[in-house]
Amino acid sequence: MRILVGYAPLKSDKGVPLLSQNRQFQWFSKPTYVYPMVPASAATLLKSRGHEVHWLDGIAEELTKEQFEERYKDIGADVFLLETKTPVVKMTWRIVDRLKELVPSCRIVLCGDHVTAVPEESLDNCQVDYVLCGGDYDFSLAALVSSLESGGPVPPGFWWRGKNGKHETSGQFDLHANNLDELPPIDRDLTRWGLYSRKNGNFRRTPGTYTMAGRDCWWGKCRFCSWTTIYPQWRTRSVVKMLDEIGYIIERYEVKEIFDDSGCFPAGAWLREFCDGMIKRGYNKRVVMGCNMIPGVLTSEQYKLMAKAGFRFVLFGLESASDETLSRINKSPAAKHISQSMRLAREAGLRPHVTCMVGYPWETLDDAKRTIELTRGLFNLGWIDTLQGTIVIPYPGTPLFEECRENGWLRTEDWDRYDMREPIMKTGIPDEEIMALIRGLYTSFLTPRFIMRQIIAVRSPSDVAYLWKAGLRVLGHLFDFHGHKQR
Repeated sequence: MRILVGYAPLKSDKGVPLLSQNRQFQWFSKPTYVYPMVPASAATLLKSRGHEVHWLDGIAEELTKEQFEERYKDIGADVFLLETKTPVVKMTWRIVDRLKELVPSCRIVLCGDHVTAVPEESLDNCQVDYVLCGGDYDFSLAALVSSLESGGPVPPGFWWRGKNGKHETSGQFDLHANNLDELPPIDRDLTRWGLYSRKNGNFRRTPGTYTMAGRDCWWGKCRFCSWTTIYPQWRTRSVVKMLDEIGYIIERYEVKEIFDDSGCFPAGAWLREFCDGMIKRGYNKRVVMGCNMIPGVLTSEQYKLMAKAGFRFVLFGLESASDETLSRINKSPAAKHISQSMRLAREAGLRPHVTCMVGYPWETLDDAKRTIELTRGLFNLGWIDTLQGTIVIPYPGTPLFEECRENGWLRTEDWDRYDMREPIMKTGIPDEEIMALIRGLYTSFLTPRFIMRQIIAVRSPSDVAYLWKAGLRVLGHLFDFHGHKQR
């Protein structure tokens, strides 16, 4: 069969959509493209099974609507896998209907955390053929294609319209049977990895690319995270498979930096074996690594081993300085040890990055300001290098969304407005103050000691280029949260 995997362009005066490979959605004024690992794996798996597979990312390729539609018609696919998220699902419905007009025979399959949470909604609002639930788009799409070819039953985890027009489902998706080591290495030529190799704030050195050791997070209980709905079971690839992939990436593409986008990088014995393998194979001298990690989990010795193995950038979910908030959103209890973790990671030679959120219904203005005070202190001490500030958004399917419904905290269920350009939950903090808090997070690095350390640390033209790009990203984020439009 002829299979198409990709993204339709989503045009908005708000900027470029950060959609693929993201647990949260934002419009960025400065283009940022993240390699969509699981859709890329889906394309690769189907190609390995003998299908004619095409990759078309209208967002990363910066295509116009007309250019994308022309390419779509030329491909004439039998099946098109299209990912969506809450803030753009209504745009996606319009796109699906338009694509069905262009190529009526193509069966369009929607996937993502939003449609997993409310699959029947998309069947009611557009002419989509199948809604794929769960996060293993690769295994699920391959199973669907096999059933379409054979005329057999639809595999578990799908919704569709029956002959009488009523919604039908093949039941709950199940990840247990999907062994990640059985997947072929991602075909990065097929999936045009270069589109995502430079315009990405996670990379200090370019070209860079992504890996994914696990799906998705071994904690997997944060009440706000949309990916807990599509990856309820934690699974990892074997260390050998991961090391082999990294070696192949280094040799074939001369990649300088790799970010592993598992929700949290594996810890314990897996981490030690991986780091030892990086060192033994000499990859630590040829590529720089980055990953996500939970604060308070690793020891000083483990951070030092990571640094020796080639890790540089480590992203930690700080979320809030309030212990009450960390408890209410069900962060790992270890996450309360944020300052100690940043110090240990920095002393090991790593460059910590933290993510923070404001807009919790139960937090006061003073609570939120303490988060800014914490990040400013961490910058001043030199224990963090960068951060990301966002408004907490309750996505459908998450425990936080259900809590908001039960308590009357939701302002609206107009999904267009869940795009982080305004608070969606009712709080005691005025909207203008929340936007100012986000800007305060992004400017909390402006301490004399932090700026002086950055200047002293410059060793090469690439360091200067990185600092310049980092400054532009900060300006872009300040513009992203420049104000609140009343609705």
